[in-house]
Amino acid sequence: MKNRNKKLDEIITWARNNGIIRAVLQTSSLTNPNAPQDDFSDLDIELVMDDLPAFLQDDSWLSTFGKVIAKVAEDVDAFDGKNAMRMVLYDDYVKVDFKLCSKAVFIAEVNNEQLPEDWDVGYKVLVDKEGLTHHMKAPTYQSVIIEKPTEQRFNQLLNDFWWDMTYVAKCLARDEIFYAKFMSEDMMRTDYLVPMIEWYIAVKHNWNITTNKHGRLFKKYLPPALWQRIEATFSGSDIADNWRALFAYADLGHELGVELAEVLGYQYPQQLENDIRTYLAYVRKY
Repeated sequence: MKNRNKKLDEIITWARNNGIIRAVLQTSSLTNPNAPQDDFSDLDIELVMDDLPAFLQDDSWLSTFGKVIAKVAEDVDAFDGKNAMRMVLYDDYVKVDFKLCSKAVFIAEVNNEQLPEDWDVGYKVLVDKEGLTHHMKAPTYQSVIIEKPTEQRFNQLLNDFWWDMTYVAKCLARDEIFYAKFMSEDMMRTDYLVPMIEWYIAVKHNWNITTNKHGRLFKKYLPPALWQRIEATFSGSDIADNWRALFAYADLGHELGVELAEVLGYQYPQQLENDIRTYLAYVRKY
């Protein structure tokens, strides 16, 4: 915390004395009163300047704030087509994500009817040499709130959840652990299970909550018994353990899906589940 605050002061002082920099914002969790913060929280800094392409030609300025031990550089096209990024880990273990923005793009964003998500999550103006931020709207902290799924979205997710279980089962039967892990972790967990858990939590909080990225706060908002059933979906490299986890997925998908369907007034695909479970049992014994 002390190192991070010192780093922030150094950045502000540098920006005030640098004729290229026109404005500086701090964004993300450290500016959001509702977000979790700890000693590992990054500094997210947005630097606004007149000539972004020229600024990107030399990254030596990054060493102004300490010794750089690791860096990821994303120029305009590689990032979002409008801005650039320099993500830096310093030798005092403070991590700073610098978003680099041209003044023209910044002004256009300020004039938009809706705040970009980066700002709506929370922001603090640290330096403004030209009054560029005077008309910025206040953050609502709503852009990352979990949204209620439409019936079509709900149905599609449940259909895909059960469908992709067949791929995991075939991979396990073939002893193809890499592909099995891709389907169970990249697809089933990230694309299907995470949204279902988000919806489950949002229902309990009247659709006015965020669980942060990729389920960071799931454990905080879930009953211990349900959390244990979620933990059961994780597995190691042993094929038998992955079969156990696959059926834990099935049980959890049923539990969450049925409850959500009832609350949302949608139809749960029970026949699909029955048929897929029969298929899984067949493949496991093959």
